[in-house]
Amino acid sequence: MGAVPRWLSVGFVLEEGLAIDELRAVVADMRAAADAAGVTIVTGDTKVVPKGGADKVFINTSGVGVVPDGRQLGAALVAPGDALVISGPVGAHGMAVMIARGTLAIDADITSDTACVSPLVEALYAAGVAPRWMRDATRGGLGTVVNELAQACGLGVVLEDASIPVDPTVAACCDMLGIDPLYVANEGCFVSVLPSGHVDDGLVALCAAGASQACVIGHITEEPAGIVAVRNAYGGVRILDMLVGDPLPRIC
Repeated sequence: MGAVPRWLSVGFVLEEGLAIDELRAVVADMRAAADAAGVTIVTGDTKVVPKGGADKVFINTSGVGVVPDGRQLGAALVAPGDALVISGPVGAHGMAVMIARGTLAIDADITSDTACVSPLVEALYAAGVAPRWMRDATRGGLGTVVNELAQACGLGVVLEDASIPVDPTVAACCDMLGIDPLYVANEGCFVSVLPSGHVDDGLVALCAAGASQACVIGHITEEPAGIVAVRNAYGGVRILDMLVGDPLPRIC
């Protein structure tokens, strides 16, 4: 929505017997992340459940932001010829979670892409680039997000497979597990639709703000209406459907 994040609520569900030092470490990390994002944790709640009633600690949050005057985003603004820009590689967060759970016997150096994306958004606006539409590619991954876009705007989305950034290690793990990285959750990247005349300025702004792998991954087309197509390096085209069933790994 183009909002500047301002305030956060935090609710804790704590398992009886949780070491207070573990809770202090979690809270300290939250404070550091909030400070870095320019967000204030303003309220919260704590509940303790019997031992076995939770896996140590569950945390839920709600955020509130302020949309500056003049910012308008929405699928209705998207037009044929617009470009899809992603701020970074896909699939790292979901694969990092799967490996951390320790049930797959996979040893790979994959770190979650968790990060605050607000500075990147503000960098776009500061450069005079006004996105038509934006979404964080979290649950359901990039594939789900672009399908929701196509359905909402009634236009086609054509992605260039070779242009979508995926870390080689992430790609290899997905390949072993038979998972399409386009459906794997992310936590530190977002997709934006930029007018064709603003793409170069947008990429320069994102790279200057730290998104060194930001790139164009596709374009909006009139046809096929409401459909997402992925074109490979050899010119072949496949349809990227909406994700069926629960995403893997199931995170939220």
